[in-house]
Amino acid sequence: MTDTRRRVKVYTLNEDRQWDDRGTGHVSSGYVERLKGMSLLVRAESDGSLLLESKINPNTAYQKQQDTLIVWSEAENYDLALSFQEKAGCDEIWEKICQVQGKDPSVDITQDLVDESEEERFDDMSSPGLELPSCELSRFEEIAELVASSLPSPLRREKLALALENEGYIKKLLELFHVCEDLENIEGLHHLYEIIKGIFLLNRTALFEVMFSEECIMDVIGCLEYDPALSQPRKHREFLTKTAKFKEVIPISDPELKQKIHQTYRVQYIQDMVLPTPSVFEENMLSTLHSFIFFNKVEIVGMLQEDEKFLTDLFAQLTDEATDEEKRQELVNFLKEFCAFSQTLQPQNRDAFFKTLSNMGILPALEVILGMDDTQVRSAATDIFSYLVEYNPSMVREFVMQEAQQNDDVSKKLTEQKITNKDILLINLIIEHMICDTDPELGGAVQLMGLLRTLVDPENMLATANKTEKTEFLGFFYKHCMHVLTAPLLANTTEDKPSKDDFQTAQLLALVLELLTFCVEHHTYHIKNYIINKDILRRVLVLMASKHAFLALCALRFKRKIIGLKDEFYNRYIMKSFLFEPVVKAFLHNGSRYNLMNSAIIEMFEFIRVEDIKSLTAHVIENYWKALEDVDYVQTFKGLKLRFEQQRERQDNPKLDSMRSILRNHRYRRDARTLEDEEEMWFNTDEDDMEDGEAVVSPSDKTKNDDDIMDPISKFMERKKLKESEEKEVLLKTNLSGRQSPSFKLSLSSGTKTTLSSQSPATNLPGSPGSPGSPGSPGSPGSIPKNTSQTAAITTKGGLVGLVDYPDDDEDDDEDEDKEDTLPLSKKAKFES
Repeated sequence: MTDTRRRVKVYTLNEDRQWDDRGTGHVSSGYVERLKGMSLLVRAESDGSLLLESKINPNTAYQKQQDTLIVWSEAENYDLALSFQEKAGCDEIWEKICQVQGKDPSVDITQDLVDESEEERFDDMSSPGLELPSCELSRFEEIAELVASSLPSPLRREKLALALENEGYIKKLLELFHVCEDLENIEGLHHLYEIIKGIFLLNRTALFEVMFSEECIMDVIGCLEYDPALSQPRKHREFLTKTAKFKEVIPISDPELKQKIHQTYRVQYIQDMVLPTPSVFEENMLSTLHSFIFFNKVEIVGMLQEDEKFLTDLFAQLTDEATDEEKRQELVNFLKEFCAFSQTLQPQNRDAFFKTLSNMGILPALEVILGMDDTQVRSAATDIFSYLVEYNPSMVREFVMQEAQQNDDVSKKLTEQKITNKDILLINLIIEHMICDTDPELGGAVQLMGLLRTLVDPENMLATANKTEKTEFLGFFYKHCMHVLTAPLLANTTEDKPSKDDFQTAQLLALVLELLTFCVEHHTYHIKNYIINKDILRRVLVLMASKHAFLALCALRFKRKIIGLKDEFYNRYIMKSFLFEPVVKAFLHNGSRYNLMNSAIIEMFEFIRVEDIKSLTAHVIENYWKALEDVDYVQTFKGLKLRFEQQRERQDNPKLDSMRSILRNHRYRRDARTLEDEEEMWFNTDEDDMEDGEAVVSPSDKTKNDDDIMDPISKFMERKKLKESEEKEVLLKTNLSGRQSPSFKLSLSSGTKTTLSSQSPATNLPGSPGSPGSPGSPGSPGSIPKNTSQTAAITTKGGLVGLVDYPDDDEDDDEDEDKEDTLPLSKKAKFES
């Protein structure tokens, strides 16, 4: 047997009951030794690989649909379809299948779709077919009951479908429909509704082809208007003939294509609007209807793509300045619908579709359309642009970068001629439309912001051996576009509060901030340079004074994202410009209200404390502690102050820091005890466990010079003694009235550390090396000479002070005094002798 090759597409039905395109190739039939039988073979036309190898099983039900489709189930929940380019090829393969199964090629189905019971098999052998009642008005009720009783049984459905098909029964029913309407026979019309609905549930392609033909489809829709459950009939035909108008914006010369478009629209309308929503049990009974619409759409898109004259005329008229506004609006709406149509295609088909549009110049055409004043046309063009961005953002990025390069070249030539280049880039047009959206709810602006976010997202950018799309595009974007995006932000934040604070402006600025926050998270040095050079964060924090809480929170979220990076370049910028001031002001203005603003600000400071960002901790405490010290419903700010003090002690006394680690490592530690447990164990150690004069250090540390070790300890203890009185005398008074505190000057060095210097002695913090009365300053009342004896360093009049500055020491001073009173006499004698 010679193989007959025909061009086909192979489809499989996925879990969502949608057909997936598996490729295009040529089909043949032949004996396959491995499968032990005649099989269908499809080899890809591109590389000859095997797309399909399926044995023609004698018991498999094959269906022939629309003259060019063969559909069957290979296994449970695995449906296959071959879509032929030519009817002749489909007929030849169908004959091969029928020959193997011993069936007549004139049938459209070779087997029953579901195995029938033994009783039904016996009935099938005894009754050759189903006899339909004569098609008369008086027998409508009998016909309706017959159709309803046949639906539960696959065998009876098959017999009913064959009977309806062979006797031309549907056309006879539709003729009587007109009679019933003329006679206003409502009961007969209700019976016809049930009959036609039942025929749909037979799921038979041959019947659909009759019902959806040009002469029958409107009558079928008319039958479905008379739902018995409704008091009044629907007016579907009136809508389709009078309201819905088919506009040929570009003349379609192919009558077959035109007829296919009409048919698909009406069948889609029947599925979506006319037929009642199928139940769970009926859903699979309309699978053939879904397939009918799907393959029609594929065919329409393919026929339009192949018509080069049609697409050429379309884009030529779109960009022609002579085209009137009404005509251009129709052209754009057609292109939008065309793109929406393509969304039903499989990936391979969609790739070919958008590639064709790109080659025809869709992006330059969209740029022309977006530059027009017509709002409706621009809205449709935006929808088309969204299809392109979602499909292939790299294609759009490549176009705008080429466009920028061409504009730069033109600008150089025009500059020499002293002429200004007024061309606007496509991406800047998109940004301007986002900023100028007149919709009170900013629906269009939200859509455009999402498209911009997709375009600047590094996750979908390509990297090759020679170049990186991310580097090139972000460089272009920050050079040519970022100033357009931030223009409304900069224009509205020239003072200490927003110059315009209406709801629509606040919504727009919130969108801009959302995109900038995304850039902070995903763009590294590009956005950092832009923020610092343009002082963007200071401008953003002006919005903290907005009356709209959502906008103030957007500004706070922007700063929180920057702090979360823990980048010292950002930190130095924040400290230099005193950019915590607007946040502290907002916190104080919010008062004791427990709301999102309160929680968000506290969370930001808590992050600084937990992550131990030293530069920001010092900056906050030195400048804003006086304003925050009374906040006691959370421990965040007291924790920040403790972090700051520990940090200053380590800076002033590095030897104390090393002593702290020594004591922690050698105080009989056996497990991860709390600091309080360690201190208690140290005081309660038996006298016999420690010989007189022995220090609590490792043997290797005993050889260290006593003065070197005890000097920082003595300084530390004296500082503890004077701490409370000094805080009252010299604690910094934070000035929150201006942007920068006049008491402090911050110099930004080339290194990574920030140097804070005081302009007057009165501003020094307690405990700092240069402050009056600090234990570490020469000649201060509390300073202790290096040769002070060990016992003198440990014993003070105010009570016993621990060797190590534990975090809880500040809170437990009173407990320490009580603890001394309860010490054993032997221990007191040891420490005071």
